[in-house]
Amino acid sequence: MQTRTPALLPPEPLRWRGFVAPADRGVGEQEGVDAALLQAPPFVRGQVPDQAETMYQRCLVDQTVAFDPDLIRRYDQSGPRYTSYPTAMEFHAGFGESEYRRACARSKTGGRPLSLYIHIPFCDTVCFYCACNKIATKDRSRAQPYLERVYRELALQSALFGAERTVEQLHWGGGTPTFISRDQMRELMDHTRRHFRLAADEVGEYAIEIDPREADAHTVALLRRLGFNRMSLGVQDLEPVVQQAVNRIQTEQETLTVLEAARAEGFRSLSIDLIYGLPFQTVNSFVRTLQRVVAFAPDRLSVFNYAHLPQRFMPQRRINEADLPSPHTKLDIIETTSELLADAGYVYIGMDHFARPDDELAVAQRSGSLYRSFQGYSAHANCDLIGIGMTSIGKIDNSYSQNRRTLDEYCRDLDVGCLPVFRGIELSRDDEIRRDVITRLMCDFALDVSTVERTWGIEFADYFSEDLPKLAPMQEDGLLVLDERQIRVLPKGRLLIRNICMAFDAYRATANGPTGFSKVI
Repeated sequence: MQTRTPALLPPEPLRWRGFVAPADRGVGEQEGVDAALLQAPPFVRGQVPDQAETMYQRCLVDQTVAFDPDLIRRYDQSGPRYTSYPTAMEFHAGFGESEYRRACARSKTGGRPLSLYIHIPFCDTVCFYCACNKIATKDRSRAQPYLERVYRELALQSALFGAERTVEQLHWGGGTPTFISRDQMRELMDHTRRHFRLAADEVGEYAIEIDPREADAHTVALLRRLGFNRMSLGVQDLEPVVQQAVNRIQTEQETLTVLEAARAEGFRSLSIDLIYGLPFQTVNSFVRTLQRVVAFAPDRLSVFNYAHLPQRFMPQRRINEADLPSPHTKLDIIETTSELLADAGYVYIGMDHFARPDDELAVAQRSGSLYRSFQGYSAHANCDLIGIGMTSIGKIDNSYSQNRRTLDEYCRDLDVGCLPVFRGIELSRDDEIRRDVITRLMCDFALDVSTVERTWGIEFADYFSEDLPKLAPMQEDGLLVLDERQIRVLPKGRLLIRNICMAFDAYRATANGPTGFSKVI
């Protein structure tokens, strides 16, 4: 299948800038997709100056993706998502509060900007597909005692970093952050600002995960006044039969109401999350969802692969495995999704993420400054991440750390004045080198060998002499180009970037038995 450069988008803020597949071509038509679903573009192609179009086409050369079903079937193994390296599976109990405090002291001398992640674990209902750390409850009174402990942790953490450090990123995740009341939202932000210095709105990236069923225009207006300027909305699928099967009933209007309010309030980036591989999904049904979502004109889209692991995640046991789409159907869905979003003007950022070409993620990718963390892709690369709340993960100096996983344990530690860190890892020099290589491949789809050699004082070919041969069959299959100067991931390899990165993963090379990771596609 040939790759295509997405259509150019006109420079018009807060409005959709692309178009869907033209009427003379049905995306995925050969695979039996109902072409009528793809032949009615809801938008008109943008008109742009020839000079702008030339510049646009040039900068998108390396953001195309090609879909090869045979290659994907051959390489579809389980593997890490590399939100960290080493992955959380390597965290151990030998890294606790003392080790964390030493890492913070080293971080303080470096003076890097900060990123804050605050975990709100509560949900009103359980979505059966969910693999997040959450507490499903109808009892809203459970939130306040938890927040009181979060405030204590904010105070303890801030004392370790110094008042001069600026927070450039803030992220509320869950669970459902909008589970808490508006007064509690104000209170949480007040405590955050009391203990940390947040960068100005035009500099800071302040994001929140939204369940549209738990928010309205008044909530959105409050969030903007509190300082949030980015929003991620969980949608997953708009088909009623799919929603019923996963216990997430959410109307299209609920989503649209929140999106329109966010635009009216001046949120700078709006993202929508979808999941493919859910019960009763077909190619045609997912195309219907995609077309309606594209009509919302989000800046970003995340299209996640549902990993059915009922032995690990209890809510998934309520999903009837017989209702799940076949592996063949899932491949058809992601192929059609990639084509439809490309025709709608989105570029593939990597690892399930798509963005408009003027979005800061796409711009950062083209400039080589994109970064990947536990919150996904980011344009703020050089931050120390402080995890606040139960199960949160931090990245401080050359370490990763994780807070207690249960509510009782988390509260108990803070009630006696202890930080709730219970495991983590301090990176070796080898870990740091391999993390750098994996991060650049994940974010840039390319690696400059001389830059790695200068940065780390190594001979690349010698250092990775046992790893580079693993790339040879991938080069033969057209996934990448490897020579003495570079590794360049080709369009066929971009959906399989996890496989490429695994070649440099020293922990996977020695792993025995089941890995616990999801399939790469």
